Amino acid sequence: MNIAVVGTGYVGLVTGTCFAETGNHVICVDIDKEKVQKMKDGKVPIYEPHLDVLFERNIRQGRLHFTTDLKSAVEQAQIIFLALPTPPGEDGSADLKYVLGVAEELGKIITDYKVIVDKSTVPVGTAEKVREAIARNAKTPFDVASNPEFLREGYAVDDFLKPDRVVVGTSSARAQKVMEDLYKPFVRQGNPIIFMDERSAELTKYAANAFLATKITFMNEIANFCEAVGADVDKVRIGMGTDTRIGKRFLFPGIGYGGSCFPKDVQALAKSGKDAGYDFKVINSVMQVNERQKTTLTDKILKHYGGNIKGKRFAMWGLAFKPDTDDIREAPALYMIDALLEAGAHVAVFDPEAMENVRRSKGDTVTFAKDEYDALQDADALIVATEWALFRTPDFHRVAAALKDRTIFDGRNLYDTDEMRELGFHYVSIGRQAVNAPNKK
Repeated sequence: MNIAVVGTGYVGLVTGTCFAETGNHVICVDIDKEKVQKMKDGKVPIYEPHLDVLFERNIRQGRLHFTTDLKSAVEQAQIIFLALPTPPGEDGSADLKYVLGVAEELGKIITDYKVIVDKSTVPVGTAEKVREAIARNAKTPFDVASNPEFLREGYAVDDFLKPDRVVVGTSSARAQKVMEDLYKPFVRQGNPIIFMDERSAELTKYAANAFLATKITFMNEIANFCEAVGADVDKVRIGMGTDTRIGKRFLFPGIGYGGSCFPKDVQALAKSGKDAGYDFKVINSVMQVNERQKTTLTDKILKHYGGNIKGKRFAMWGLAFKPDTDDIREAPALYMIDALLEAGAHVAVFDPEAMENVRRSKGDTVTFAKDEYDALQDADALIVATEWALFRTPDFHRVAAALKDRTIFDGRNLYDTDEMRELGFHYVSIGRQAVNAPNKK
């Protein structure tokens, strides 16, 4: 099939590349001329494991192309995916100006039947708005479908190529057949393509993300309570996770969720509820708890130093909101950095992939280390903010030698408390009792 993908962010670029991988001819469209030229030159603009291999192969074999010319891309395409930003407004609502702006242009361009697919995460009723925007200028039949993505950053390529399910919202039998043919290569092992109405498809994405955010937030609440009553959240997590009704995933406590999806989608669902006259009490509580959780480790740091960290130097391992991505949107690490700097501390940071993104936002307010051990030099303590595999088994003797005091504040519970005690570290984590070592070199 001939496909156009409008927007080359995480979703758009993965979508276009993976469709090309199954033999389709794909043109990706973006208004950023510099970005488009880099992609034409074979440079992947984002970090996503395994994407570079597929990206380079499909460019080389002539199935994946890039352009700033929406008209030429649309004229060649049978299916047009809208993978455009839907940033949160000040009131939490999803801003549809990019989606509807392109939809308006599509109406002026299309001259034969097209299926226009909302791939962006959009509020309930967006498909109808897109249809209306196109219809204002279109003089040919078309269909609008909703096809929400369920891609995890760090695993996006695998998630696309081997989806648990594909959700398609459409009221058109013709569009359903097109979408079914497109996705057949991805569900050969029997996972379902689930067809439903457009509104239900739009809500499915929001409901899924809100539920996962709720699960994470619930465990963070349990972790905080464990600290208050002397329980161990890791043991509670294992006890809960072996219940098949609950499952093991998304039960790891930490310093809150971040990224491009959960914060934005939870806010947008709450705002949609408010607009419809419905008060999402659980969702509102999730947002409040997560906001507080982002700086819970900073509170522990301040408490440890008697409320005064002016002049202290901290090493921070991890900046991205999760491992295996360079995405720093709503990353808890950034909230902690702001709090530490405001309190007069110095911060040296290291992340395998996200350093340049942080450099653009933080400038020289923090020190950027060449590796994880370089960040430790002359630091009073280590803060673990992202659970990169690189940080799971460090040389603790080297860590101890570099730090002024053997103190670690772990926001991801990477290390065993008994081992920390044996090694003589003062170790503070989430939902577990602090290890109070002598705290001396």
